[in-house]
Parts: sequence; C-alpha cells; structure tokens
Amino acid sequence: MAAPVSQTPRHATAAQASADYDIFVIGGGINGCGIARDAAGRGFRVALAEMNDLGSGTSSWSTKLIHGGLRYLEHYDFRLVRHALKEREVLLEIAPHIVEPLRFVLPHHAELRPAWLLRAGLFLYDHLGGRQRLPKSCAVDLTGPLGAPLKDHFRKGFEYSDARVDDTRLVILNARDAAARGAEIMARTRVCQARRRADGWSVDLEDRTTGARRSVSARLVVNAAGPWVDGVNAQVIGQNDGNAVRLVQGSHIVTRRLYDHDRAYIFQNADGRIIFAIPYAQDFTLIGTTDRDYAGDPSDVAITQEETDYLLSAASEYFREPLTRADIVWSFSGVRPLFNDGAGKAQESSRDYVLRMDRPATGAPLLNCFGGKITTYRVLAEDAMRQIEDAIGHPNPSAQAPLPAGWTGRNALPGGDFSATERDALIRRIEAAAPGLDRPTVTRLARSYGTDALRILAAGDLGRHFGHGLYEAEVTWLMRNEWALAPADILWRRTKLGLVMTEADTAALAAYMAEAISHGNGGSKVLETGLLAE
Repeated sequence: MAAPVSQTPRHATAAQASADYDIFVIGGGINGCGIARDAAGRGFRVALAEMNDLGSGTSSWSTKLIHGGLRYLEHYDFRLVRHALKEREVLLEIAPHIVEPLRFVLPHHAELRPAWLLRAGLFLYDHLGGRQRLPKSCAVDLTGPLGAPLKDHFRKGFEYSDARVDDTRLVILNARDAAARGAEIMARTRVCQARRRADGWSVDLEDRTTGARRSVSARLVVNAAGPWVDGVNAQVIGQNDGNAVRLVQGSHIVTRRLYDHDRAYIFQNADGRIIFAIPYAQDFTLIGTTDRDYAGDPSDVAITQEETDYLLSAASEYFREPLTRADIVWSFSGVRPLFNDGAGKAQESSRDYVLRMDRPATGAPLLNCFGGKITTYRVLAEDAMRQIEDAIGHPNPSAQAPLPAGWTGRNALPGGDFSATERDALIRRIEAAAPGLDRPTVTRLARSYGTDALRILAAGDLGRHFGHGLYEAEVTWLMRNEWALAPADILWRRTKLGLVMTEADTAALAAYMAEAISHGNGGSKVLETGLLAE
C-alpha cells in the first residue's frame, strides 16, 4: 500500500538535470527489476545495482506461485487477495511461457476447517479478483485418480485455479526488458555508499567481479534491497529507521515426483498453516513452505532440521506413503522481508507492501520498499512510479518513446509474445528448429524462453552438450543476454538443471564458462557490448 504523498512535484534544477541517472535502484530482486522496467519504459534514465546475481535472494526462493493467497482470506486481507488475483490475470497474459495455470486439490480434513467454510472461501476466491482465464472451483471425488496418492480417509475435497511461475526467470525477464529500454543493469555490483546532496545523490559502486570502483550521480534513489533494506538504510545511506522489515524464513524440500497427475495439492495443518505439494521441474515435487522468524544475515539462511521434520510430517499426514529424509533430493530456504506490522506470529504478518518516500526539505528523495510478494511486484512498481513522478516530475519529453502509466501490464515480457493457446504450436516450432532435441528439453526451452528459444536455436549448431539437454548455444545465450557468469547462475536460477546434473557435468560447464569469460566470449565483457545482440 502506498504511503500518501502531500508535497507538490519539484522541477529539476540544472544540477539535477545533469545527473548520470534520474533513478538509481538498489536491489536486483523482483521489486527492483520491476521498478527499473517500468521507469525505463516511461523514459527515465535508470540504473540498477545488485550485489550478487540477479534474483539470487528472496526472489529465487519462493514457492513458485502466482496466486491470490487463499489463506489470507482468513486474516481478512481482502485487498491483498483482490489485487493479487487481478495480477494473476495480467501475468498469465504478459508471460505465458513462465506463468502457467495450475489446478489445486484441497482435501477436506474432517478435524480441521468444515466443508462449508472451504466452499464459501473458494466461492469468494473465484469472484474477488474478476477471474476470466481460469476455470472456477468445484468439489472433487478423491476416491478416483486425484486421491490415489492420498490416504484412504480423504474421500472428498475441492479443486480451484491459480498459477505457477519460474520466479527467477520472472526477475531476469524484467531486467532484460529494462535493459532493452535503456536501463543500465549492474549485476554483482555493490553499493558502497550513497550520499545525499541538495540536488541529488552520489553513489559509490564496486564491481565485485573486477574490483573496479566508480561513482555515479542520480536524482532519486530506490531502496529495494529486500531483506537487506534496513541494512542499506543504516550502513549505505546512513539513516537508521529501525526494524521496518520483519525477516521471516521460509523453507522448502524437493522430492522425486510423488504422483502422476498434473495437479498440485494444498494441505491444511493442525497449527492453522497450509503447505503445498507442487509438480516441479518435470520430474520432481516441491513441498513447502514454513514460516519462522529469522535473525541474522539473510545470506546465511538454511533449512533447519525442525523445518525439515515439519514439512515431512505435514505431507505425510496426507500422502499414502510416508515421506522420510531419504526422499529429499534438494532443499532451499529464503528470507521474506515482510513489513513489520507488529503481528504476533510470523504467519500472521501481512504479505502486502509499504512504500515510503523520504523527501527532506533540502535533500534528494529516497524511496524505501518494504514487504510485498512476487505476485504483486508489478503493482508495487506502478505505485512506486506514482511517488517517483510526484517527487522528481516526468522524464524529459525528448526521452525515447516514453510509455504511459500501466504499460507493463499490456506489453509482453521477453519471449512472451504468444498466447497460451499457442503453446503447443511453439513447441512444434522449437522441435522443427532443432530436430535432435528430446521432448523434455523442448518443453523446458518453451517454458523458460518462449519465442526466444527460437533465437537461441537460430544458428542451427547447438554446440557442445553439457548433459541433460543443456547445450553450448543456450549457455552462450545466458552469458550474453542474461548476466550469467557462474554455473550456479545457470543450473539453479535460470534453469533448474542442478537437480539432475552430475558433479562432472557441472565441472565441465564451469571450465567452459571460465574459458569463455577469459577470451571475451561471455560474461561481463559481452554484457557491456553484446547484451540482447542477435
């Protein structure tokens, strides 16, 4: 929710107009990249710095869902659910390759919420956000295939619609579109200090790959550092606003695929929480998440034994075959930077966002972003732009093809220039472009890159095969166009092939990438000169 702004817009002074950038964004997660995309499209001069790989923090450790949040209805957070459901429709339209419809099965647990309450909640969920693309909820018989993986006493339930997302690719695609519209995206760049001046900001930067340092100027700074937002304010900007964010740890486990059908499950637990079991990366099942307060450096977060036991126990309450630690093939954990609203329990803290514009009488403006969820990142960016334009005015009318407010909801993200009904046709085009590829690889390319998969395959020569459908052509694309510099960037964020790659596969990829960077065929040199090049 945007904080009210009472000041009138300021006009840029000569000093402000000569700044390197209009807007400098700290943080390359989904909120930072979403703001950068919107601002660049409107004609602002934009820079973004991320201290690590893009999307490597909270944005890559989500439950991979675009959803309204069914359980938020119990907390009467109707505004958040309504906005999120509306955004679900938008994201299905602008990113049909990485956002896909998904049906969820909710078994009725006789000892928990009554069936009438579930039915009423789903009716509200169907109608609160103006559902257009997805089928409505319905009752389902769990004595058939949908209930086959479950214990026998779960005999009835409900089914409803939401969507899943490749969360890190959503970040990358926003960054790519921002860069294509003129933004400078600086991955692996640390903001050492940001000094407020009367007419703007002086921002000191360090390239963490080369060690090079430089200073740039900007008219306005956006702090979108996620779990590090308080730290950036205190240590980089030099103002301590207290603990504005509540750090909440969420962990997940991944197992081999637990069932054959294409639905996800949502399971109620006796503690009032819910967990999901979701088809993941074609051959796996994702189970999560937890909610526990976290103290410490967000970079050090890791799943605990307690969380692992909680997820195994919660899933085993429903699945016919109990899950054990031996079933886990991977786990991950992230820190959610929730706005500190004073809620008693972590699970009760709002997932809504708060934007605060700091506009001192004699200094440059600063916008702080607190909280939020991946589903509503685009709305957050639009709210941020309203406050930014109020603070520094509109871009110079001579800016290249400025777009109006709301444009990000109408223009497809890179690779998303097709409709969901054309997905099968796209897969056939990819198969025709590379007849030697197996169907799982073709499907993965379509889901990851959309129509850009055809650009990756355009040369006709896939090059070296690193295993499991990862070829040199794709690696080169990721290094040239998507800021990938290390194997983890490719295997765990831009693809999920780390789940199947062997140590030997990974070592071969690492050697190839290191050689490519040293010869200027990939990495930072290419990013400076060849970003988005054909």
